[in-house]
Amino acid sequence: MPELPEVETMCRGIRSIEGLRVTDVIMSECQLKPISLSPPISEMRRVLEGQKVLRVDRLGKRVLIQFEKDDYLVIEPRMTGLVMLENPPNQTHLRLEIVFCSCLIEGQSDGIQRRTVVTHKKMLFWDRRGLGTVRLMKPEVLNHRVIRRLGPDALRMTSSLYAENFKHKKKAIKVALLDQSLVAGIGNIYAAEILFLAGVDPRLLCNQVTGPQWQRISKATREILLTAIEYEGSTLSDGTYRNAINGEGSYQQCHRVYDREGVSCTRCQQGKISRIVQAQRSTFFCPVCQRKRGCHPSLPQ
Repeated sequence: MPELPEVETMCRGIRSIEGLRVTDVIMSECQLKPISLSPPISEMRRVLEGQKVLRVDRLGKRVLIQFEKDDYLVIEPRMTGLVMLENPPNQTHLRLEIVFCSCLIEGQSDGIQRRTVVTHKKMLFWDRRGLGTVRLMKPEVLNHRVIRRLGPDALRMTSSLYAENFKHKKKAIKVALLDQSLVAGIGNIYAAEILFLAGVDPRLLCNQVTGPQWQRISKATREILLTAIEYEGSTLSDGTYRNAINGEGSYQQCHRVYDREGVSCTRCQQGKISRIVQAQRSTFFCPVCQRKRGCHPSLPQ
């Protein structure tokens, strides 16, 4: 479930590890379906031990951790993964722990080599369903396997970029927004919210979307995603998503259409929110003010 706002919140929540050094990498004793980990834990520990974290960033729906020797740890939470610093929802689904310290003091005393660790912190990867992936990569591998497959980041999308990337696609606009090769970071919740705010029917084919509609979609993308980041993402009724300190997001309280089937539309007050299935995902929209051949009269044309 984590989408751009949730992953951005995860990144912001763990940025306190920047400047710290790795002292250990531990594969938790989880008896459930294992996550995908590469390289094996022993090799990952050997490479990362002693390295300083230079930067924590987001790449689409992935958490990207850069180390000083040009190694990148790429964590893809997928459906139920969480990257956090403390208080995981439970120990049963804890998958990986990386231990950091602020400095290592090494020296000899009475002929004995001693190491003193000054302050430490843990970064945890928790995943209820075991669908997440953790990859240690060099820049050239990261570029080949990840970056080249991703479209522009959703927060950097403009109306012209949308039109250029989507205009020849003969698929529904809602389905296309979930295609990470076209635009990186938008998931099911926010695609529905973006299209509602833009007044665009989710069933409209990309090659039928007009210039003014692309402009509204571009504007709505930034507004929805930035507000969701401010509210630290959406924690739905299943409680799966939690922030870096095991708190809930609160953007679900701002949802206009997602998971509101049968509720009166907050904009037109005439339609009731409908639910359809597109590409095996639920889509929520107002059939009155998101009409397929245009938009509600109150919206700019």
